[in-house]
Amino acid sequence: MSDVELATGIGRRTQSTIYRDGASGRGPLIPTRWRELMTAAERAMTSEAWAYVAGSSGMESTASANVDAFESWRIVPRILRDVAERDLGIELFGRRYPTPLLTAPVGVLELVDPDADLAIARAAATLGIPAILSSQASVPMERVAAEGGGGPLWFQLYWSTSDDLVESFIDRAAGIGAEAIVVTLDTHLLGWRPRDLDEAYLPFIHGMGIAQYTSDPVFRRMVAARIAARASGESPPAEKPRVTPTAVRTLLGMTRRHPGRFGDNLRSGEPRVAVETFLEVFSRPSLTWSDLEFLRARTKLPIVLKGVQHPDDARHALDAGVDGILVSNHAGRQVDGAIASLDALPGIVDAVGGQAPVIFDSGIRTGADVFRALAIGADAVAVGRAWVYALAIAGENGAREALRNLLAEFDLVLGLSGHRSVGELNRDALVRV
Repeated sequence: MSDVELATGIGRRTQSTIYRDGASGRGPLIPTRWRELMTAAERAMTSEAWAYVAGSSGMESTASANVDAFESWRIVPRILRDVAERDLGIELFGRRYPTPLLTAPVGVLELVDPDADLAIARAAATLGIPAILSSQASVPMERVAAEGGGGPLWFQLYWSTSDDLVESFIDRAAGIGAEAIVVTLDTHLLGWRPRDLDEAYLPFIHGMGIAQYTSDPVFRRMVAARIAARASGESPPAEKPRVTPTAVRTLLGMTRRHPGRFGDNLRSGEPRVAVETFLEVFSRPSLTWSDLEFLRARTKLPIVLKGVQHPDDARHALDAGVDGILVSNHAGRQVDGAIASLDALPGIVDAVGGQAPVIFDSGIRTGADVFRALAIGADAVAVGRAWVYALAIAGENGAREALRNLLAEFDLVLGLSGHRSVGELNRDALVRV
């Protein structure tokens, strides 16, 4: 069955599958209700993993606002329209996709499932959904391209302090056939995240979520140069941590995760230096609009700016030659007390005026949420936590079921509201209350 055929009629087909399985005593792999999904995911994760995945910045008021904003837009169903056949497909950057979903880039997926980025790439591929690979992945992009199910891939870039490393990431993304570069610009500093702080846990310090870096030739040269400088006395030796059982476990863990043989890694100290180097080069707070010229000159792939929340920034992006806008507040993980992403969406859509695709992210829980974002004017919707929670509960199959359920509900809401395609949706389908 083709991707398009899979998406066609997915609502009724999914309902039928669940009810028929129930008649044989087999229930869904994951809960279909949001609160129950969260509860099951929390049970499946360690406290550190749950804090990292579910936590947001400060009082988590931005994350709450993301959810609450959907309730201020109500769907207005229309009747006596022929909706027997429905088309969920969209077009982005000249390519037709069978659904309006993308999987948002999520880092450090090894916290959730050992197959990590491979699992979500495979799950998304079965539905023709583009998977946006994170710079903070647990599996190198080349391996995901080779073993991740052959679906469409995009690459999300965190802009490093090293231009050479940025260029290397871009070249590698092109090399695996990535269809777009998504530049995340709201994480030039790490937000204040109390859940992580209370756990005193940052996964990168444990060597997690840095597989794109440790597999990169430029980064590895940076690590080798740092080791050589210390060996020659050109730079001071690293500060030695206090020896405790936890410190030993941290060292052994980062040593196991680092490419190469465990014994060689332990003797060389390279894993620890790699973590130090990553923490030093991860982000560049000094970025300005003029830096986009560097990126535009080095790739022919569509460039999408992620983190746009103001119409003026959307206009600047278009002036800078950017190909797409991703309206996102990092799911509330960066700035507490910020505008809800959905509240930012209408003004940005109007500012862009159809000159470039607008993708929405932050707060999506259900198919009805997908409907509302598209009706407000988004061209596509990126989904994160829903499939991450499902991945924790039931691995790749759980993630696939979460994506299927979102599409199934969206398909039904589309038809029940009197619409046959994504292209028919506009703000007339909603009322703001």
